[in-house]
Amino acid sequence: MAGPYPQYSDAALSQPNYTEPYPSHPIPAAASGYPGMLPPPVPYPSRRRWRLIAVILLVLAIVAGTTTAIVSAVNSGSGNPDGGQLTEAAAKTAIQNYLDALEKGDNETVARNTLCGFFDAVKDKRSDQALARLSSETFRKQFSKADVTSIDKMVIMSPNQAQVLFSMQVVPVTRGSQKHQEQAIAQVLSQDNRLLVCQYLLRSAGQY
Repeated sequence: MAGPYPQYSDAALSQPNYTEPYPSHPIPAAASGYPGMLPPPVPYPSRRRWRLIAVILLVLAIVAGTTTAIVSAVNSGSGNPDGGQLTEAAAKTAIQNYLDALEKGDNETVARNTLCGFFDAVKDKRSDQALARLSSETFRKQFSKADVTSIDKMVIMSPNQAQVLFSMQVVPVTRGSQKHQEQAIAQVLSQDNRLLVCQYLLRSAGQY
């Protein structure tokens, strides 16, 4: 029966209706995993840059090695085998050199020691030379020979100063006297990469 509304078949009802408008709200885009703007790309270091870094490191290594070699050469090139260090071996060598200078009358060496590092800076050395001559004469009136045999005690007063108690075998000048051991005290100072004997005191000085 025909009516006011059009009749549709089952086939027509199964077809999609393309005439209907699309939804008015936009479809949300996929959420990004990084907030904000992406950082700029990091440039990969080139081979030339790596070569420059390697050259700089090589130069630094050469400079460090050269500095170490210079310091070692300076330390080993002094009159003392220990390069002015406060060791028993270095103290024994320095004291023996001082006693030899007293025995031979080497007034300049004696004065250089007793001035404790001021020798090169002192302009008028006449009084120091006279004191060194007196010390040498006094020593030669006591002994004709003195050899340091041992360091008995070394008291470190500071990083560059120490008091040393040592034994030495002496040959007295007095006739009929035999070789014997004596003890003495020396004040040593490490200065200008060498050890200086600033003071020497014989403990049994009253016997001579």
